[in-house]
Amino acid sequence: MKLVVAGTGYVGLVTGACLSEVGHKVVCVDIDSNKVEMMKKGISPIYEPGLDELLMSNYEKGRIDFTLDYVNAYKDADVVFIGVGTPEREDGSANLEYVYNVAKQIAENIEKDCLVVVKSTVPIGTNDKVEDYIKSNLKNKVSIEVASNPEFLSQGTAIKDTLHASRIVVGVESQRAESILREVYERFNQPIVVTNRRSAEMIKYASNDFLALKISFVNEIANLCEIVGANIEDVTKGMSYDERIGSKFLKAGIGYGGSCFPKDTKALHWLASDNGYELKTVKATIEVNENQKFKLIRKAIQKYGTLKGKKVAVLGLTFKPGTDDLREAPSIPNVRRLLEEGAEVIAYDPVGIKNFRRIYPSGVNYVENPEDALRDADLAFIFTEWEEIKKVNLLRYKELMNKAVLFDGRNCHDISEALTAGVEYYSIGKKEIV
Repeated sequence: MKLVVAGTGYVGLVTGACLSEVGHKVVCVDIDSNKVEMMKKGISPIYEPGLDELLMSNYEKGRIDFTLDYVNAYKDADVVFIGVGTPEREDGSANLEYVYNVAKQIAENIEKDCLVVVKSTVPIGTNDKVEDYIKSNLKNKVSIEVASNPEFLSQGTAIKDTLHASRIVVGVESQRAESILREVYERFNQPIVVTNRRSAEMIKYASNDFLALKISFVNEIANLCEIVGANIEDVTKGMSYDERIGSKFLKAGIGYGGSCFPKDTKALHWLASDNGYELKTVKATIEVNENQKFKLIRKAIQKYGTLKGKKVAVLGLTFKPGTDDLREAPSIPNVRRLLEEGAEVIAYDPVGIKNFRRIYPSGVNYVENPEDALRDADLAFIFTEWEEIKKVNLLRYKELMNKAVLFDGRNCHDISEALTAGVEYYSIGKKEIV
Protein backbone atom coordinates (compact mmCIF):
# COMPACT_ATOMS: atom_id res chain seq x y z
CA MET A 1 0.00 0.00 0.00
CA LYS A 2 1.06 3.58 -0.62
CA LEU A 3 0.73 5.48 2.65
CA VAL A 4 0.72 9.28 2.62
CA VAL A 5 0.87 11.52 5.69
CA ALA A 6 -0.36 15.11 5.41
CA GLY A 7 1.46 17.44 7.80
CA THR A 8 4.84 17.07 9.50
CA GLY A 9 4.19 18.44 12.95
CA TYR A 10 4.28 16.25 16.06
CA VAL A 11 1.42 14.01 14.97
CA GLY A 12 2.17 13.74 11.26
CA LEU A 13 5.94 13.40 11.37
CA VAL A 14 6.03 10.90 14.23
CA THR A 15 3.27 8.89 12.53
CA GLY A 16 5.16 8.83 9.24
CA ALA A 17 8.47 7.95 10.87
CA CYS A 18 6.98 5.11 12.92
CA LEU A 19 4.99 3.68 10.00
CA SER A 20 8.22 3.56 8.00
CA GLU A 21 10.09 2.06 10.93
CA VAL A 22 7.84 -1.04 10.86
CA GLY A 23 8.42 -1.46 7.13
CA HIS A 24 5.80 0.62 5.31
CA LYS A 25 6.71 2.98 2.50
CA VAL A 26 5.52 6.44 3.45
CA VAL A 27 5.37 9.83 1.76
CA CYS A 28 5.06 12.87 4.04
CA VAL A 29 3.55 16.02 2.54
CA ASP A 30 4.18 19.53 3.80
CA ILE A 31 3.83 23.08 2.45
CA ASP A 32 7.14 24.36 3.85
CA SER A 33 10.10 23.81 1.48
CA ASN A 34 12.66 24.47 4.23
CA LYS A 35 11.13 21.75 6.40
CA VAL A 36 11.10 19.29 3.51
CA GLU A 37 14.77 19.88 2.78
CA MET A 38 15.66 19.52 6.46
CA MET A 39 13.81 16.22 6.75
CA LYS A 40 15.53 14.82 3.66
CA LYS A 41 18.79 15.41 5.51
CA GLY A 42 17.50 13.53 8.53
CA ILE A 43 16.92 16.70 10.53
CA SER A 44 13.59 16.92 12.31
CA PRO A 45 11.95 20.37 12.28
CA ILE A 46 10.65 19.63 15.77
CA TYR A 47 12.57 18.67 18.90
CA GLU A 48 11.71 15.09 19.79
CA PRO A 49 14.26 12.65 21.24
CA GLY A 50 15.23 9.94 18.73
CA LEU A 51 13.30 11.40 15.81
CA ASP A 52 16.32 12.59 13.81
CA GLU A 53 17.83 9.12 13.89
CA LEU A 54 14.53 7.49 12.88
CA LEU A 55 14.09 9.86 9.94
CA MET A 56 17.64 9.41 8.65
CA SER A 57 17.60 5.63 9.01
CA ASN A 58 14.34 5.16 7.12
CA TYR A 59 15.07 7.82 4.51
CA GLU A 60 18.34 6.07 3.65
CA LYS A 61 16.45 2.77 3.39
CA GLY A 62 13.97 4.35 0.98
CA ARG A 63 11.01 3.77 3.28
CA ILE A 64 10.12 7.42 3.86
CA ASP A 65 10.19 10.46 1.63
CA PHE A 66 9.16 14.10 1.95
CA THR A 67 7.55 16.30 -0.66
CA LEU A 68 5.77 19.55 -1.43
CA ASP A 69 4.04 17.89 -4.41
CA TYR A 70 0.69 16.95 -2.90
CA VAL A 71 -0.84 16.41 -6.35
CA ASN A 72 1.33 13.37 -7.12
CA ALA A 73 1.38 12.26 -3.50
CA TYR A 74 -2.40 12.01 -3.21
CA LYS A 75 -3.41 10.88 -6.68
CA ASP A 76 -2.48 7.19 -6.25
CA ALA A 77 -2.51 6.88 -2.45
CA ASP A 78 -4.16 3.89 -0.83
CA VAL A 79 -4.31 5.55 2.59
CA VAL A 80 -3.88 9.23 3.48
CA PHE A 81 -3.35 10.13 7.13
CA ILE A 82 -4.31 13.69 8.04
CA GLY A 83 -2.02 14.83 10.84
CA VAL A 84 -2.22 18.62 10.60
CA GLY A 85 -2.78 21.00 13.50
CA THR A 86 -6.18 21.94 14.89
CA PRO A 87 -5.28 25.05 16.89
CA GLU A 88 -7.56 26.70 19.37
CA ARG A 89 -9.74 29.60 18.23
CA GLU A 90 -10.25 32.63 20.43
CA ASP A 91 -13.52 31.20 21.78
CA GLY A 92 -11.90 27.85 22.63
CA SER A 93 -13.30 25.91 19.68
CA ALA A 94 -11.04 23.93 17.34
CA ASN A 95 -9.86 25.55 14.11
CA LEU A 96 -10.32 22.94 11.36
CA GLU A 97 -9.01 25.07 8.51
CA TYR A 98 -5.93 22.92 7.92
CA VAL A 99 -7.93 19.68 7.99
CA TYR A 100 -10.28 20.96 5.31
CA ASN A 101 -7.40 22.31 3.22
CA VAL A 102 -6.00 18.78 3.03
CA ALA A 103 -9.46 17.34 2.39
CA LYS A 104 -9.86 19.72 -0.56
CA GLN A 105 -6.49 18.72 -2.01
CA ILE A 106 -7.36 15.03 -1.70
CA ALA A 107 -10.77 15.52 -3.34
CA GLU A 108 -9.28 17.39 -6.28
CA ASN A 109 -6.39 15.01 -6.95
CA ILE A 110 -7.23 11.46 -5.89
CA GLU A 111 -7.47 9.07 -8.86
CA LYS A 112 -8.13 5.74 -7.11
CA ASP A 113 -10.17 4.37 -4.23
CA CYS A 114 -8.69 5.65 -0.96
CA LEU A 115 -9.13 5.55 2.78
CA VAL A 116 -8.62 8.94 4.43
CA VAL A 117 -7.61 8.62 8.08
CA VAL A 118 -7.97 11.60 10.41
CA LYS A 119 -5.32 11.46 13.16
CA SER A 120 -5.69 15.12 14.10
CA THR A 121 -7.73 15.80 17.22
CA VAL A 122 -11.10 17.00 15.95
CA PRO A 123 -14.53 17.68 17.49
CA ILE A 124 -17.01 14.85 17.53
CA GLY A 125 -18.74 14.55 14.16
CA THR A 126 -15.86 16.06 12.16
CA ASN A 127 -14.98 12.80 10.39
CA ASP A 128 -18.55 12.59 9.07
CA LYS A 129 -18.32 16.13 7.75
CA VAL A 130 -14.89 15.59 6.19
CA GLU A 131 -16.16 12.53 4.34
CA ASP A 132 -19.18 14.46 3.03
CA TYR A 133 -16.91 17.34 2.02
CA ILE A 134 -14.50 15.13 0.09
CA LYS A 135 -17.27 13.22 -1.68
CA SER A 136 -18.99 16.48 -2.64
CA ASN A 137 -15.77 17.86 -4.16
CA LEU A 138 -14.37 14.80 -5.93
CA LYS A 139 -13.00 15.45 -9.43
CA ASN A 140 -12.72 11.75 -10.34
CA LYS A 141 -15.04 8.78 -10.05
CA VAL A 142 -13.50 7.02 -7.06
CA SER A 143 -14.64 5.58 -3.74
CA ILE A 144 -13.56 7.51 -0.65
CA GLU A 145 -14.13 6.65 2.99
CA VAL A 146 -12.96 8.48 6.11
CA ALA A 147 -11.83 6.81 9.33
CA SER A 148 -10.91 8.22 12.71
CA ASN A 149 -7.58 7.12 14.20
CA PRO A 150 -6.68 9.51 17.04
CA GLU A 151 -3.14 9.63 18.40
CA PHE A 152 -2.18 9.29 22.05
CA LEU A 153 1.45 10.37 21.97
CA SER A 154 3.16 12.61 24.49
CA GLN A 155 5.83 15.09 23.53
CA GLY A 156 9.22 13.89 24.69
CA THR A 157 8.17 10.22 24.44
CA ALA A 158 6.29 10.34 21.13
CA ILE A 159 8.21 7.56 19.36
CA LYS A 160 7.85 5.13 22.27
CA ASP A 161 4.20 6.09 22.64
CA THR A 162 3.58 5.26 18.97
CA LEU A 163 5.66 2.10 18.55
CA HIS A 164 4.61 0.71 21.93
CA ALA A 165 1.15 2.19 22.42
CA SER A 166 -1.25 0.89 25.04
CA ARG A 167 -3.90 0.68 22.32
CA ILE A 168 -4.72 1.79 18.79
CA VAL A 169 -8.17 3.31 18.42
CA VAL A 170 -9.87 2.90 15.06
CA GLY A 171 -13.20 4.56 14.27
CA VAL A 172 -14.78 3.16 11.11
CA GLU A 173 -18.12 2.81 9.41
CA SER A 174 -17.33 -0.25 7.26
CA GLN A 175 -15.59 -3.61 7.40
CA ARG A 176 -13.38 -2.54 4.48
CA ALA A 177 -12.00 0.46 6.39
CA GLU A 178 -11.37 -1.72 9.45
CA SER A 179 -9.53 -4.32 7.37
CA ILE A 180 -7.28 -1.69 5.78
CA LEU A 181 -6.31 -0.20 9.12
CA ARG A 182 -5.75 -3.61 10.67
CA GLU A 183 -3.34 -4.33 7.81
CA VAL A 184 -1.58 -0.98 8.32
CA TYR A 185 -1.11 -1.62 12.05
CA GLU A 186 -0.52 -5.37 11.93
CA ARG A 187 3.24 -4.97 12.43
CA PHE A 188 2.77 -2.83 15.54
CA ASN A 189 1.42 -5.83 17.45
CA GLN A 190 -0.74 -3.68 19.73
CA PRO A 191 -4.35 -3.99 20.96
CA ILE A 192 -6.78 -2.44 18.47
CA VAL A 193 -10.02 -0.91 19.72
CA VAL A 194 -12.55 -0.76 16.90
CA THR A 195 -15.58 1.51 17.20
CA ASN A 196 -17.53 3.99 15.12
CA ARG A 197 -16.06 7.34 14.13
CA ARG A 198 -17.85 9.49 16.68
CA SER A 199 -16.90 7.21 19.56
CA ALA A 200 -13.26 7.25 18.43
CA GLU A 201 -13.30 11.05 18.35
CA MET A 202 -14.78 11.10 21.84
CA ILE A 203 -12.23 8.59 23.18
CA LYS A 204 -9.46 11.04 22.34
CA TYR A 205 -11.10 14.01 24.05
CA ALA A 206 -12.32 12.00 27.03
CA SER A 207 -8.85 10.52 27.58
CA ASN A 208 -7.00 13.83 27.47
CA ASP A 209 -9.60 15.68 29.50
CA PHE A 210 -9.61 13.00 32.18
CA LEU A 211 -5.82 13.27 32.55
CA ALA A 212 -6.08 17.06 32.71
CA LEU A 213 -8.80 16.67 35.34
CA LYS A 214 -6.47 14.48 37.44
CA ILE A 215 -3.82 17.19 37.34
CA SER A 216 -6.23 19.95 38.34
CA PHE A 217 -7.72 17.73 41.04
CA VAL A 218 -4.35 17.02 42.63
CA ASN A 219 -3.44 20.71 42.44
CA GLU A 220 -6.63 21.58 44.30
CA ILE A 221 -5.77 18.98 46.95
CA ALA A 222 -2.23 20.40 47.11
CA ASN A 223 -3.58 23.90 47.70
CA LEU A 224 -5.73 22.58 50.53
CA CYS A 225 -2.76 20.65 51.95
CA GLU A 226 -0.93 23.94 52.40
CA ILE A 227 -3.86 25.37 54.34
CA VAL A 228 -4.40 22.41 56.66
CA GLY A 229 -0.75 21.38 57.10
CA ALA A 230 -0.64 18.16 55.08
CA ASN A 231 2.09 17.19 52.60
CA ILE A 232 0.83 16.61 49.05
CA GLU A 233 3.63 14.18 48.20
CA ASP A 234 2.73 11.97 51.13
CA VAL A 235 -0.93 12.24 50.16
CA THR A 236 -0.40 11.26 46.52
CA LYS A 237 1.93 8.44 47.52
CA GLY A 238 -0.81 7.05 49.74
CA MET A 239 -3.35 7.44 46.95
CA SER A 240 -1.15 5.78 44.34
CA TYR A 241 -1.25 2.35 46.00
CA ASP A 242 -4.92 2.12 45.06
CA GLU A 243 -4.78 0.52 41.62
CA ARG A 244 -8.02 2.26 40.70
CA ILE A 245 -6.20 5.59 41.05
CA GLY A 246 -2.57 4.81 40.19
CA SER A 247 0.39 7.16 40.41
CA LYS A 248 0.41 8.87 37.02
CA PHE A 249 -0.68 12.49 36.64
CA LEU A 250 -0.78 12.96 40.40
CA LYS A 251 2.20 15.31 40.64
CA ALA A 252 1.26 18.71 42.01
CA GLY A 253 2.66 21.82 40.36
CA ILE A 254 1.80 25.06 38.60
CA GLY A 255 -0.51 23.45 36.09
CA TYR A 256 -0.46 21.71 32.74
CA GLY A 257 0.43 23.21 29.37
CA GLY A 258 1.33 21.97 25.90
CA SER A 259 -0.50 21.44 22.65
CA CYS A 260 -3.11 18.97 23.92
CA PHE A 261 -4.60 19.41 27.38
CA PRO A 262 -5.34 23.15 27.25
CA LYS A 263 -6.73 22.97 23.73
CA ASP A 264 -8.68 19.75 24.18
CA THR A 265 -10.33 20.73 27.47
CA LYS A 266 -11.48 24.02 25.98
CA ALA A 267 -12.64 22.37 22.75
CA LEU A 268 -14.77 19.76 24.56
CA HIS A 269 -16.15 22.40 26.92
CA TRP A 270 -17.05 24.55 23.90
CA LEU A 271 -18.60 21.62 22.05
CA ALA A 272 -20.77 20.70 25.01
CA SER A 273 -21.84 24.31 25.50
CA ASP A 274 -22.68 24.63 21.83
CA ASN A 275 -24.96 21.63 22.23
CA GLY A 276 -26.70 23.04 25.29
CA TYR A 277 -24.82 21.03 27.90
CA GLU A 278 -22.29 22.10 30.53
CA LEU A 279 -19.42 19.77 31.40
CA LYS A 280 -18.93 21.01 34.96
CA THR A 281 -15.86 18.89 35.68
CA VAL A 282 -14.09 20.02 32.50
CA LYS A 283 -15.02 23.65 33.18
CA ALA A 284 -13.55 23.35 36.68
CA THR A 285 -10.42 21.69 35.28
CA ILE A 286 -9.80 24.68 33.03
CA GLU A 287 -10.46 27.24 35.76
CA VAL A 288 -8.22 25.50 38.31
CA ASN A 289 -5.38 25.25 35.81
CA GLU A 290 -5.54 28.90 34.82
CA ASN A 291 -5.45 29.94 38.47
CA GLN A 292 -2.66 27.51 39.36
CA LYS A 293 -0.20 29.02 36.88
CA PHE A 294 0.23 32.14 39.01
CA LYS A 295 0.26 30.50 42.43
CA LEU A 296 3.97 30.99 43.13
CA ILE A 297 4.35 34.44 41.68
CA ARG A 298 1.50 35.56 43.93
CA LYS A 299 3.45 34.15 46.88
CA ALA A 300 6.54 36.03 45.78
CA ILE A 301 4.66 39.33 45.44
CA GLN A 302 3.05 38.73 48.83
CA LYS A 303 6.49 38.17 50.36
CA TYR A 304 8.30 41.12 48.77
CA GLY A 305 5.46 43.56 48.15
CA THR A 306 7.07 44.41 44.82
CA LEU A 307 9.53 42.62 42.58
CA LYS A 308 10.78 45.86 41.04
CA GLY A 309 14.55 45.80 40.74
CA LYS A 310 14.79 42.18 41.90
CA LYS A 311 17.08 39.87 39.97
CA VAL A 312 15.03 36.75 39.26
CA ALA A 313 16.37 33.40 38.02
CA VAL A 314 13.86 31.50 35.87
CA LEU A 315 14.72 27.81 35.52
CA GLY A 316 12.79 26.00 32.81
CA LEU A 317 10.75 27.54 30.00
CA THR A 318 9.10 24.67 28.10
CA PHE A 319 5.77 23.31 29.27
CA LYS A 320 7.44 20.04 30.29
CA PRO A 321 10.83 18.29 29.97
CA GLY A 322 11.79 16.49 26.78
CA THR A 323 10.39 19.05 24.34
CA ASP A 324 11.07 22.54 23.04
CA ASP A 325 7.33 23.26 22.88
CA LEU A 326 6.19 26.43 24.64
CA ARG A 327 2.50 26.21 23.85
CA GLU A 328 0.56 27.15 27.00
CA ALA A 329 3.77 26.91 29.06
CA PRO A 330 3.27 28.49 32.51
CA SER A 331 6.64 30.23 32.07
CA ILE A 332 5.22 32.62 29.47
CA PRO A 333 2.58 34.43 31.58
CA ASN A 334 4.84 34.28 34.64
CA VAL A 335 7.76 35.91 32.85
CA ARG A 336 5.36 38.51 31.47
CA ARG A 337 4.22 39.26 35.03
CA LEU A 338 7.80 39.44 36.29
CA LEU A 339 8.69 41.96 33.59
CA GLU A 340 5.54 43.97 34.31
CA GLU A 341 6.61 44.05 37.96
CA GLY A 342 9.96 45.53 36.92
CA ALA A 343 12.09 42.48 37.72
CA GLU A 344 15.33 41.62 35.95
CA VAL A 345 14.83 38.13 34.48
CA ILE A 346 17.66 35.68 33.79
CA ALA A 347 16.36 32.52 32.11
CA TYR A 348 17.71 29.03 31.49
CA ASP A 349 16.29 26.08 29.58
CA PRO A 350 18.27 23.28 27.90
CA VAL A 351 16.31 23.39 24.62
CA GLY A 352 13.59 26.04 24.88
CA ILE A 353 15.54 29.30 24.69
CA LYS A 354 15.46 29.58 20.89
CA ASN A 355 11.66 29.43 20.84
CA PHE A 356 11.27 31.60 23.95
CA ARG A 357 13.48 34.26 22.39
CA ARG A 358 10.88 34.59 19.61
CA ILE A 359 8.35 35.64 22.26
CA TYR A 360 10.76 37.74 24.31
CA PRO A 361 13.58 38.84 21.97
CA SER A 362 14.49 41.52 24.51
CA GLY A 363 13.90 42.12 28.20
CA VAL A 364 15.09 38.65 29.22
CA ASN A 365 18.73 37.63 29.70
CA TYR A 366 19.34 34.06 28.51
CA VAL A 367 22.12 31.87 29.89
CA GLU A 368 23.53 28.46 29.03
CA ASN A 369 23.37 26.75 32.41
CA PRO A 370 21.26 26.98 35.57
CA GLU A 371 24.13 28.15 37.76
CA ASP A 372 24.66 31.24 35.59
CA ALA A 373 20.98 32.05 36.09
CA LEU A 374 21.29 31.69 39.86
CA ARG A 375 24.44 33.80 40.21
CA ASP A 376 23.66 36.92 42.31
CA ALA A 377 19.89 36.35 41.96
CA ASP A 378 17.53 37.58 44.67
CA LEU A 379 15.02 34.79 44.09
CA ALA A 380 14.50 31.85 41.75
CA PHE A 381 11.55 30.07 40.12
CA ILE A 382 11.48 26.51 38.77
CA PHE A 383 8.87 26.24 36.02
CA THR A 384 10.03 23.01 34.30
CA GLU A 385 11.46 19.90 35.93
CA TRP A 386 14.36 19.26 33.55
CA GLU A 387 16.99 16.87 34.92
CA GLU A 388 19.59 19.61 34.35
CA ILE A 389 17.65 21.75 36.82
CA LYS A 390 16.72 19.05 39.31
CA LYS A 391 20.31 17.92 39.73
CA VAL A 392 21.54 21.34 40.88
CA ASN A 393 22.35 20.81 44.54
CA LEU A 394 20.44 23.12 46.87
CA LEU A 395 23.73 24.13 48.45
CA ARG A 396 24.60 25.82 45.15
CA TYR A 397 21.54 28.04 45.54
CA LYS A 398 22.93 29.14 48.89
CA GLU A 399 26.39 29.71 47.44
CA LEU A 400 25.40 31.51 44.24
CA MET A 401 22.38 33.64 45.11
CA ASN A 402 22.29 36.94 46.99
CA LYS A 403 19.75 35.22 49.19
CA ALA A 404 18.64 31.63 48.59
CA VAL A 405 14.90 31.99 48.03
CA LEU A 406 13.40 29.31 45.79
CA PHE A 407 9.85 29.08 44.43
CA ASP A 408 9.65 25.51 43.15
CA GLY A 409 6.71 25.13 40.77
CA ARG A 410 7.41 21.45 40.07
CA ASN A 411 8.24 20.16 43.56
CA CYS A 412 11.73 19.11 42.46
CA HIS A 413 13.25 19.19 45.94
CA ASP A 414 12.66 17.75 49.37
CA ILE A 415 11.71 20.00 52.27
CA SER A 416 14.32 18.55 54.61
CA GLU A 417 17.05 19.04 51.99
CA ALA A 418 16.04 22.69 51.60
CA LEU A 419 16.15 23.15 55.38
CA THR A 420 19.60 21.57 55.63
CA ALA A 421 20.90 23.69 52.75
CA GLY A 422 19.58 26.92 54.27
CA VAL A 423 17.23 27.62 51.37
CA GLU A 424 14.02 29.57 51.89
CA TYR A 425 11.74 27.17 50.04
CA TYR A 426 8.24 27.60 48.63
CA SER A 427 6.57 24.77 46.71
CA ILE A 428 3.15 23.38 45.88
CA GLY A 429 1.23 21.56 48.60
CA LYS A 430 4.10 21.32 51.07
CA LYS A 431 5.01 23.23 54.20
CA GLU A 432 7.00 26.36 53.45
CA ILE A 433 10.49 26.70 54.90
CA VAL A 434 11.17 30.34 55.70
